[in-house]
Amino acid sequence: MAWDDGQARTALRQVFDAAIAAADPRRVLARHLPPRPQGRIAVVGAGKSAALMAAAVEAAWPNADLHGVVVTRTGHAVPTRRIAVIEAAHPVPDANSEAGARRVLDSVRGLGPDDLVLALISGGASALMALPAPGLTLADKQAVNRALLASGATIAEMNCVRKHLSAIKGGRLAAAAAPARVVTLAISDVPGDDPAVIGSGPTVPDPTSFAAARALLVRYRIAAPPAAAARLARDDDETPKPGSLPPTDLRLIATPAMALAAAAEAARGLGLTPLILGDALEGESREVGTVMAGIARSVATHGHPLPAPAVLLSGGETTVTLGHGPAGRGGRNTEFLLGLALALAGRPGIWAAAGDTDGIDGTEDAAGAIITPDTLARARAAGQDPRAVLEGHDSYSLFDAIGDLIRTGPTLTNVNDIRAVLVA
Repeated sequence: MAWDDGQARTALRQVFDAAIAAADPRRVLARHLPPRPQGRIAVVGAGKSAALMAAAVEAAWPNADLHGVVVTRTGHAVPTRRIAVIEAAHPVPDANSEAGARRVLDSVRGLGPDDLVLALISGGASALMALPAPGLTLADKQAVNRALLASGATIAEMNCVRKHLSAIKGGRLAAAAAPARVVTLAISDVPGDDPAVIGSGPTVPDPTSFAAARALLVRYRIAAPPAAAARLARDDDETPKPGSLPPTDLRLIATPAMALAAAAEAARGLGLTPLILGDALEGESREVGTVMAGIARSVATHGHPLPAPAVLLSGGETTVTLGHGPAGRGGRNTEFLLGLALALAGRPGIWAAAGDTDGIDGTEDAAGAIITPDTLARARAAGQDPRAVLEGHDSYSLFDAIGDLIRTGPTLTNVNDIRAVLVA
């Protein structure tokens, strides 16, 4: 078939939506639940999907005596009957993040060996469940968090630092729950699905150290507040290390790889040959866009690494390193797409979509955007200078001006970014 603009746009959106649907807790959570215990059941957790996960637990165990609390992003709450829901800020924690973390800890204390702690962890938990370590204030954690977000650090690097400034992350929640059994149901939004990185690993041992956290601040030239610097300067009061906690029972109910598999299946149904390039791509967003453009051109020109019509799929989390000047509005997915469009330079027959599966790219109200062969021409006609926009990290404004943002609203799940490049 000959692909036109409308067909390509529709196909890309269907592929993206299929990835999101594969990570919906209402579809996937129940089959991962453990047998119901004889004792009490405390349900706790945090993340952009935490409330929907809690509702899914209630639906799966309608007659169980559940108690507990989960913390989710403002605007991501859903009705629950037995599990309390607190809304807090993301990506920078607020007072509700601190209060919610305290309530989570309170919910797991005093349990016995016959009791169960069901921990529901999803992307965003690191900011949403933010309890400062002794000697720190919420303001200290906020300052470090803002600096990390602007630094270009990977999610694993950011969470290494966060864990060492926290009283609940890096296995400390599991330690507080002892001797109760802890089962963690997690939706992974991190490259490689490392349990110690998902939500900063509140229920699993932490292999990182204060020394590693200090080295990261040096590498990214982050000047921490005095109290945070003093905390990181110590080598005692470490997070629980491997072997210091009971065996971890962590069950991944949704991952980027699962979402990409669903996207690939949707692509096949549309007559496209999918190629999954990986679920853990990292790097500077615009540079990843340039690399992806090169692969797409190879498909179009040489039929390598596969013949057209095809769709190149990838997941993971790229980064945007901000300079010292003012930054515009944008996120890593719209920045990736603008870098891709500039590298393609209007090449016909190539379209792409990229977005965050939680529905929010960075801090904006869009999940991501779509590019077409005439994206740059339409942007210039709308008074936008694409290269200047990219340098000013204002990609959201460009795609908004030409009407090509993808707006899903909060999806209440999060398996990180999905990128799809369609080569006709």
